[in-house]
Amino acid sequence: MHKVVPEQSLRLTIVGFFPAAQRGANWLNDLAECIDALVFAEAIDTRIDAWVNLVEWARKDKGDLRLRLLLDLLAGESQVRQRCQDAVATLLIEARATNLLSDSGIPTERGFLGEFSDRLIRHVLPSPRDDHDLSRLLHRQYRTESDIDSLRRIRPEVFCNIVALLFPEKENPIWHSVHVAFHDSFLLLASYVQAQGLTEKLRARSHSTRVANSPFYCLISHSRTLIDTWATDQSIQAAAIAWRECCANCRNEAHEIFRRLETDGVNVDIVYGLEVIDRCLERMEWMIQIMESPNDESRCLAVHVLVTQLAVASRQGHSLRYLVNWNLQLLQRRIFDRAGEGGEHYIANDKKEYFHIWAAAAGGGLLTCLTAVIKMAIVGAGLALFVEGLASGINFALSFLLLQLFGFMLATKQPAMTAAKLAAILRDHSQEKRDAEIVEFVTRICSSQIAAAAANIIFVSIGAIVFDLTWRQLTGHHYLDAKEAAHVFATLSPVDSGTIFYAALTGVILFIASLVGGWFDNWAVYHRLPQAIAEHRWGNQLGRARMLRLAGIVSRNISGWGTNISLGLMLGMTPALGYFLGLPIDVRHVTLSSGLLSLSITALDSHWYSLSWLLWAMVGIVVMFVLNLGVSFLLSLYSAARAYNIPRSELVRIGKQLLKRMFTKPSAFLFPPFLVKKYKG
Repeated sequence: MHKVVPEQSLRLTIVGFFPAAQRGANWLNDLAECIDALVFAEAIDTRIDAWVNLVEWARKDKGDLRLRLLLDLLAGESQVRQRCQDAVATLLIEARATNLLSDSGIPTERGFLGEFSDRLIRHVLPSPRDDHDLSRLLHRQYRTESDIDSLRRIRPEVFCNIVALLFPEKENPIWHSVHVAFHDSFLLLASYVQAQGLTEKLRARSHSTRVANSPFYCLISHSRTLIDTWATDQSIQAAAIAWRECCANCRNEAHEIFRRLETDGVNVDIVYGLEVIDRCLERMEWMIQIMESPNDESRCLAVHVLVTQLAVASRQGHSLRYLVNWNLQLLQRRIFDRAGEGGEHYIANDKKEYFHIWAAAAGGGLLTCLTAVIKMAIVGAGLALFVEGLASGINFALSFLLLQLFGFMLATKQPAMTAAKLAAILRDHSQEKRDAEIVEFVTRICSSQIAAAAANIIFVSIGAIVFDLTWRQLTGHHYLDAKEAAHVFATLSPVDSGTIFYAALTGVILFIASLVGGWFDNWAVYHRLPQAIAEHRWGNQLGRARMLRLAGIVSRNISGWGTNISLGLMLGMTPALGYFLGLPIDVRHVTLSSGLLSLSITALDSHWYSLSWLLWAMVGIVVMFVLNLGVSFLLSLYSAARAYNIPRSELVRIGKQLLKRMFTKPSAFLFPPFLVKKYKG
């Protein structure tokens, strides 16, 4: 903290103002030192440090006792008040207010990726002080949410008293530079709205009109008229009405662009631009409230609101988490909307749908058996690490694509879609109507997934045993040798291997793959890929009808293609990546592992049953089932709830109701509704 020489000090005046009983208190010595440092600072950096220290001193107590003591001192000691006002005036002369009003918390130039990298660098590397920028000072004062709450809690009359006692009087020439900064900032905000609103991406999704008639273009002229009228101390009522009408038109255009995103695909740069427009218009509205204030008291209240919002925006403007959340939420919502539509196909509502799940999952189990056989062939080929991982990933991806082509099911691919559907119900139904529906829906999810998993495991095991018997008839030996079979048993044990962690990691991979598929679908819609295929010049040779059918195929299946290919490559490459980095990373997929277990059982002939290997391996399969499905479902549900702005307390409440239902009627989670009702009858 800045030290001053004794003859300069106001310490005696400050200490003498308070009662004798308080003169030895540490808080009083700290206050005197803060004011001394502020008043006698010789450079802007020390002056700003002293100001920040004074603000932090005033808000150290939970109430406003220290703030009231400071205000009493300034009101009672004219010398201290005048010296503090002179110091604040000097600070306002030295620092620029334009950036504070126009740029603080409003990213305007770099786009999402540029802004993200810029904020990341600021978090990793030290930033220059730039003491001449008041926006930097505001960020130093209000770094945390509690700091902003302390500003927000200040009562209006107290804030007006702070302004009257700490800041120079209205006649001080310093306020001319503040008015100029206010004027320039208002025009800069209008220019930011115009620049974003007239970009090609936003114009293509707004109402069709000439640029000269666009409200984003017209906002500049209305803003100039309004701020120039205010600067000349004339009535701004007519100019404010015209500005607000133009602002309403800008918001209508932004709403139309936002609506088009729901159907035409989401792009983070467009969301970024819409957010910039909304923030700029909102800040200009706060500034107009200051301009329209009829007296000092109402103007002071408007300034308090503006400063509080500037502090909030400044903190958000430095937050990576906030940037990602408000830019990607709409994309997440679209992804889960699409996943929720697909989730309906994985839930059995009647006997026909339930047996369809069994049949489709049986086909998925048989196909996965072939996938497991090819995987063991790749592992035993002695390929280079990267080649082995890539080959395994291609094997898995082709298998999943065939599942999609033939309409087969894997239980582990259901949770992401069913969780999205559950979150959609939470969003679209009121609390009174949805509780019973959600409980019923979750029971159907569980019974459907258990049916799919059971069919997968049963038929992949049957397929593996049949394959090994056929292989033995053709070659005279088992597909796996005893050493390979013993290794499979060892890796499936949940006790002395990493099966628990690997199964949970596989659940995370399943969740990520569903996001990739949703993103790929959004990308295709945004770039109008189906339309481009339908209108491609190849249609002149192949026929427009064929191109239209191809476009329909792409539109219906592109999300599944993205999910299946990304899932296959991640499952195949994750073990190779783990070996390469020296990390204990592997995958455990319940259906694939069940097929490998069946191949291993046949390879060990009559010796496997006398060992504990089989028991632990079967426990490992159960663990994989729970973690593959559970982790994927919970991650998807949590992410969908965030995308739909569903509070966490709502999820907790629903969870309690489900636990209650599970203890009172567990059969509803294991068997389909028609079997439960039949049993009940």
